[in-house]
Amino acid sequence: MQNFNSRVFMNGNSQAIRIPQELRLDTKRVSIRKNEHGDLVIHPLPDIEKSRGDALLKVVQGFDDDFVEILEKNRLEDNPIQEREAL
Repeated sequence: MQNFNSRVFMNGNSQAIRIPQELRLDTKRVSIRKNEHGDLVIHPLPDIEKSRGDALLKVVQGFDDDFVEILEKNRLEDNPIQEREAL
């Protein structure tokens, strides 16, 4: 396992670490913890927006053609304006 040296610097009121290109993370969020030896351990977190999008696509792909046809038909129909009490 190769070791890399890097710089610690201040970014506003936060301390930051420059991550070398060889260790670049393909994520926008990470989980950081300090282990019993005082080492910082960084774990990439899944991209929530991408995960939600993937979950939505899985659900939509499970719709049968008849259901999709009904949804499309209902979308094209004019819905009457609902009478509601004033606030």
